Amino acid sequence: MTRFLKSDDNPGGRRLEDILLELRADVLLRCTKISGDTRPEALHVMANNMKVLEHLTAAIELAQDSTHLLDRAFGPSKAEDGGDPRIGVA
Repeated sequence: MTRFLKSDDNPGGRRLEDILLELRADVLLRCTKISGDTRPEALHVMANNMKVLEHLTAAIELAQDSTHLLDRAFGPSKAEDGGDPRIGVA
C-alpha cells in the first residue's frame, strides 16, 4: 500500500507530479527566506537547494511524461471510479 500516491488501496492519494510540484514550491519558499543571508553557511545551503530544485524539476518532468504516456496509450485513469490500473496488477 502506498502512503502518498494514488493506488487501489489509497484512492485518495495524489499523483507523483502533484506532490513533487508542492515540494518544489516549499523549497523555493525556503530559498526566498535565506536569499539575503550572505554567510558562508547560508550560501552553501542555497547552492544545495538550487541543485535540489534542478533535480525536482527533472523528476516533475519525468512524472508528467509518464502520465501523458499512459493517457495517450490507455486513456484517462479510471482508478478514482474503481477501475483497473492502466498498467501493472491490481
